[in-house]
Amino acid sequence: MNIPESMTWIGNWAWGVPLIIVNVLMHVVGLNLVGQFVLGDYASALRKGSAALEFVVVVATTALFMISLHAIEAMTWAGAYLLLGAVGDRKTAMLYSVGAMTTYGHASLYLKPEWQLLGTIEALDGMLLFGLTTAFMFSIFQAVGSLEKHQINWRNRHRLETTESQS
Repeated sequence: MNIPESMTWIGNWAWGVPLIIVNVLMHVVGLNLVGQFVLGDYASALRKGSAALEFVVVVATTALFMISLHAIEAMTWAGAYLLLGAVGDRKTAMLYSVGAMTTYGHASLYLKPEWQLLGTIEALDGMLLFGLTTAFMFSIFQAVGSLEKHQINWRNRHRLETTESQS
């Protein structure tokens, strides 16, 4: 391996690892905020309606926030690609970034050869972020299901108490 090749390799990792760390930290903070919102005051407002509707609204709201969070994270990579001159314009940078993050890729979009490893590193980041998102969404569904069971138990107890007091 000659010196310029090894410098390119090091440069890719020097940019990629901090971007992964920033994105994972941003993701964890975002997940925490979404969790507080979805299971906090927002969930309290929903509990007045039907449990099935509550579940659908929580799932849709959570999905919207997750899409937004992933888009912001893809923008950080797209910004790095532009800053490094790895792609020519913002549209290409964002399209490449979303493709790399989702590990979908795109047959006609490439980073400049000296930055192609960075795209692979972004795919690694995407796998981590989507794994965190999947675990988070599962936990939200579990929590909403628990809230639903609690709500049904409360309604049943309330009906029982009402029936007993009328007797």
